[in-house]
Amino acid sequence: MPETKTDEKLIGYCGLYCGDCQGFKGIIPDLARDLRKELRAAKYAKFAEAISATGFANELADYDKAYAALGAMVRFRCRRGCRGGGGSPYCQIRICAQERELEGCWECDEFESCAKLEFLKAVHADGHLKNLRTIKKKGKEAFLVGKHCW
Repeated sequence: MPETKTDEKLIGYCGLYCGDCQGFKGIIPDLARDLRKELRAAKYAKFAEAISATGFANELADYDKAYAALGAMVRFRCRRGCRGGGGSPYCQIRICAQERELEGCWECDEFESCAKLEFLKAVHADGHLKNLRTIKKKGKEAFLVGKHCW
């Protein structure tokens, strides 16, 4: 695995640092995978169905949804970062940067108001924009040794 605090290849087109991502770190996806395995081995679905029918643990009536949610967490495992082909193959940010032959959005004069970056705000607030500003102003090397916004 690459060094996650200084690997230039892990700077996403959007300014986020893939090495900071829970999907890249893999702890949560791997734990979700392991928990699903244990749940299957214990035949927990049958237990959840039976115990929720008694009224003792009504929340377990939604066990299938919880199991599916764990599966979604597993699918967010990313070992390559976006420059290495990880992340969504439909990422409009990556597609745009590649089509325009940009190393990243920091090379675009419109990144501050780009609609393609809007969906990141729900999770990252304006962290990606702060990162893009830092990279534009100070360069990738300075960004790598500094603190990344998440």
